[in-house]
Amino acid sequence: MGSNGPKNLDLRGPPIYPAGPFSPGQVPLFTILTLFPEAVQSYLTIGVLGLAVKRKLIQVEIVDFRDFSHNRHRTVDDRPFGGGPGMVLRPEPVVEAVEWVEERHGPHRRIVLDPAGTPFVQSHARDMCSAERTLLLAGRYEGFDERLLQLLEFEPFSIGDFVLSGGELPALCLLEATARLIPGVLGDERSAEEDSFQDGETLDHPHFTRPRVFRGLSVPQVLLQGDHAEIAAWRKKEALKRTKNRREALNDPDKA
Repeated sequence: MGSNGPKNLDLRGPPIYPAGPFSPGQVPLFTILTLFPEAVQSYLTIGVLGLAVKRKLIQVEIVDFRDFSHNRHRTVDDRPFGGGPGMVLRPEPVVEAVEWVEERHGPHRRIVLDPAGTPFVQSHARDMCSAERTLLLAGRYEGFDERLLQLLEFEPFSIGDFVLSGGELPALCLLEATARLIPGVLGDERSAEEDSFQDGETLDHPHFTRPRVFRGLSVPQVLLQGDHAEIAAWRKKEALKRTKNRREALNDPDKA
């Protein structure tokens, strides 16, 4: 049975960046479930995501799942069964928040940010562009009660083998990586097309701008001669060389 809505909207008000009724064919909708909506909201006013929101090329709705808590103290976590450090996020608030979101907007592609998840790469960003509605679940503390992930189907993604205090930054990483591929978000569409990993594995080539000489270091002469074929060949060669060197460093840390 679905949720009747946030239990504490009288305390916190409606979701930040409400998207309104959503219907297929509109711009992509991204819903972020978090305990710290202000942290997410601030990032949606600057840079690529700020442009995407301002130009109405994406819709973003931020939902504080604390609004779905079942007690007047608005707690959403509790001590783990079996003992151990930290607190675990209870399943009820998150499940009901997801149900409430999907009752309003329809089914979403559901993603949970999880250090044990699949490493997120550029091909996943391209794949996310095709979804009409995507839900990004950002956790905190020791993580979610496992029954949440048993009841609702989520795709787990990680941004690397390191520890953060919550899933908000990873969620924003996924959102920006996806949004910048949407036509119209970047000023020059070639920027996204020529980025690192757009072909699946190759890094970007080196970039240079003015001045031509800086502290004894000069811009490569090939970039100054105006021969576009020569420039393209140089950039491809440098991209492949950079990729080879970086991959070797990843496989052998002593070379880093």
